[in-house]
Amino acid sequence: MLAQGCKILLVVENGSLQIGEIAALAEVSVDTVRYYEKLKLLPTAARTNSGYRVFSVETADRIRFIKQAQEMGFTLDEIKQLFISGGGENQCRNVRDLIRVKLTELEDKMRQMKSFKGFLSRHLVACENELDAHGKAAACPVLTTIEMSRK
Repeated sequence: MLAQGCKILLVVENGSLQIGEIAALAEVSVDTVRYYEKLKLLPTAARTNSGYRVFSVETADRIRFIKQAQEMGFTLDEIKQLFISGGGENQCRNVRDLIRVKLTELEDKMRQMKSFKGFLSRHLVACENELDAHGKAAACPVLTTIEMSRK
């Protein structure tokens, strides 16, 4: 077992890596590599004479890009669209349009979060006021409000 933070240095023969090696290099599981291949996010791997999948070293870069894009909120379908857009101007336009959509979604989510923050802040003040006023006999105003709204 390697210490945390240590990287595996692979000696690549013929520019090809088996699935476990590509997974280790990309820091994902073998199942993730298989899943991305199934979704056609990765080029179909070549096969050895004995049937093992072999990948180019660049496949690890692509997998890392996919993981980073997911962390930024892109879905696997959106990422796939980026890869199949053909490159050049068309690909650049698709990326630009997708970024515009993501920015709009982010702005909407930030508005919702700001609104919810205000909601929670008001409930926090109500709880503090109730505790200050009634101590051990306090009745949680948040739960009281929820109970009343069910009736």
